Amino acid sequence: MPMSEDNVVRGPSLTLEPDAGSRRSLSCLEDLLGTMRSYLGPSKDLGIVERAYHFAEQRHEGQLRGSGEPYIQHPLETALVLAELHLDRATIAAGLLHDVIEDTGITFEALRAEFGNEVAQLVNGVTKLSRVHWNSLEEQQAENLRKMFLAMAEDIRVVLIKLCDRLHNVSTLDGKPPEARKRIARETLEIYAPLAHRLGIWQLKWRLEDASFFHLEPERYQELKRLLNDTRRGRENLVATSVTAILDQLGAAGIQAEATGRPKHIFSIFRKMEKTGRSFDQLFDLLALRVVVDTLPECYAVLGIVHSLWTPIPGQFDDYIAMPKGNMYQSLHTAVVGSSGRFLEVQIRTHEMHRVAEHGIAAHWRYKDDDEQTDPKFEGKLAWLRQLMAWQQELSSAQEFVETVKMDIFRDQVFVLTPKGEVKDLPARANPLDFAYRIHTDVGHRCIGARVNRKLVSLDHELQNGDIVEILTTKTSHGPSRDWLAIAQTAHAREKIRQWFKLQQRADNIVRGRELLEKELKRLGFDGLGLITETQLETVAEAMSYPTVDGLMAAVGYGGASPQSIVGRLGLRAVPVPEFPSLPDLTAPAAGANTAGAVKVMGVGDLLTRMATCCRPVPGDRITGYITRGRGVTIHRADCRNVLAEDEPDRLIAVEWGRAGAQSYPVTVRVEALDRPGLLRDVASVVAEEKLNIIGSQVVVDGAEGVATIHATVEIGSLAQLSRLLLRLETIRDVRAAYRDVRSGAVPARPERYN
Repeated sequence: MPMSEDNVVRGPSLTLEPDAGSRRSLSCLEDLLGTMRSYLGPSKDLGIVERAYHFAEQRHEGQLRGSGEPYIQHPLETALVLAELHLDRATIAAGLLHDVIEDTGITFEALRAEFGNEVAQLVNGVTKLSRVHWNSLEEQQAENLRKMFLAMAEDIRVVLIKLCDRLHNVSTLDGKPPEARKRIARETLEIYAPLAHRLGIWQLKWRLEDASFFHLEPERYQELKRLLNDTRRGRENLVATSVTAILDQLGAAGIQAEATGRPKHIFSIFRKMEKTGRSFDQLFDLLALRVVVDTLPECYAVLGIVHSLWTPIPGQFDDYIAMPKGNMYQSLHTAVVGSSGRFLEVQIRTHEMHRVAEHGIAAHWRYKDDDEQTDPKFEGKLAWLRQLMAWQQELSSAQEFVETVKMDIFRDQVFVLTPKGEVKDLPARANPLDFAYRIHTDVGHRCIGARVNRKLVSLDHELQNGDIVEILTTKTSHGPSRDWLAIAQTAHAREKIRQWFKLQQRADNIVRGRELLEKELKRLGFDGLGLITETQLETVAEAMSYPTVDGLMAAVGYGGASPQSIVGRLGLRAVPVPEFPSLPDLTAPAAGANTAGAVKVMGVGDLLTRMATCCRPVPGDRITGYITRGRGVTIHRADCRNVLAEDEPDRLIAVEWGRAGAQSYPVTVRVEALDRPGLLRDVASVVAEEKLNIIGSQVVVDGAEGVATIHATVEIGSLAQLSRLLLRLETIRDVRAAYRDVRSGAVPARPERYN
């Protein structure tokens, strides 16, 4: 019988303590029922939950998790987390049953007959598509996520069950192989934790983040945990003193309030350190205080008292009450210098705001069992989800859909206003072009400029919270510019731009697509499309799900596919093609090193070979060998000027790329840009971010033209890696072009062929 991804061993804790390394004893049915009675009342009938538990226990009988404990423990733990969110009986029953369709062979119809349509539909929404065959693990995961979001649009409780299911899974990964642990943890950090944040469920968000971080960066996790433990006593004493001080002041003002210390969680500390570049000791919000009051006016009264008691830090105040976050979060945030001179973060909110901050969208289901209506604004708060469902119909693949979710929904949000005062939320780093397409597709197509806070700005101007954005349009739709694909920051805007170009003349798109592919090949040092056979392009088109080569070229022309992806797939062909050698999935040693195994001489490996420093070949280049006197075979590009000028052709020998381990080849990259301070630093930063190494560089500046030319020799493992680097280099400010320079390549005074 198939087992789901839950067959794992215990890891970080599921408790509400910030220490994710502790463990919780096994739960039982009585723990679950006791938690439910605490918020539903002792007289509430919990029969459906008890029946669901016993049904699941019977169906999972004989199944064990990786830890050796009975499998029923997993759905029980999932249901207990749902109960901690104070959810209704149907949701918790579905949490207990969420794996029975997938793992026990029970049918949807049988489940509906036993527990009713509501519970069965919730279980079906969570069930993975495990009985369908996919071309890859990534495709399967993407389709599972798309199905979850579609089901979530029908009933938001589906995703609440899935989040609690994932929390227990990622918290019990120790029995998994290392790669599986990292894959599941990374997916949790990229999809599920941001989803919990978007739904405003803080209790799930931080637990998902800390549990994932525990597996992705175990050394950093333990280091931060130790630092927190070392400073715990001092922080607790300062928070206790601060709580006493603020409660005394509030009591004197006649304000009833609760004040507590707010724990800072390990992943949030790590992310703050990464974002700000500060050390652990330099973070000012490790000490945090939360004040909860009864009414909205009291929130602002408390803010005044806090600022009169301690010195506020300029630029560290946020009013999320007047302008709530997209996930319904409301609170006042301020940072002050406490009595001991230490920085202190203070959050101020009402009890209702606190309930929503902790439980988010789940808070709206708390009283479902009492047949009360949910918040009348509930539907409006899920507008982003309806938008997401509209977008998914326009996207051709599940992978595209998931990338859109990551980029447009789960990135940090920025809130801007229309001239009429309507608030629009966009992903952080969005610009007026993204705003225009968010208003309406036609507004985007007719956009000719923008004003932000009544000042004209460029379309790539980064929007900030509170900006008032006005889009300037023409009366008729002139259509977008192709440059807009590089300007737009949201997947939604880029998709609308691509669709516009897709509808234009197909012949123009095909021609432009071939031009872009030709340009990319030449940028990588090849002669162009003449080296590629039509058969190779047909193979790539089929692999990328395009019926014809023209269809593929048209997609490149309107921006639906990138020339870099085509080059990468051409390089991955299993059978070498004489006109365009296949790109092995390997790297090779630096110039001058022994590359036995990386290159085959006359079809034979394990001979002494070395890379020529005059032309610096890399896998994918056409190559030839030159037999030196006493130093083995030197490998040149077939079009190297030293090879073409060779007057002893008998010393040239046929060679081809072989299969070797992880190695690297030096490649000279030429960057042409307007000269400015920090240019070389920016180039080096991009190379470092690609995890590549610069082994030599030279900068030549034309003072009259103000143009700088940078030659950087970089250790490259494959053409795909080189293509990605060149693409990123061209995004640097003031850079005009970046390409592989096969001519400059540090030609030695004594040519390599004479060695």
